[in-house]
Amino acid sequence: MTAPSTAIKKLHHDIDTLRKKMISVGKNKGLSHPETLMYSEELDKLIYKVQRSKLIH
Repeated sequence: MTAPSTAIKKLHHDIDTLRKKMISVGKNKGLSHPETLMYSEELDKLIYKVQRSKLIH
């Protein structure tokens, strides 16, 4: 197994950061608030990128 590339490490960092923001906004403004949903959609996109990169390699 090879070590994750720098790009994948950055994606994991970005996912963690975005998840924390989404949880915070969700707690404060509600799970159906547009800002929470925006973070959720962005998080989905980043997770998809990581999953896709694993399929390619």
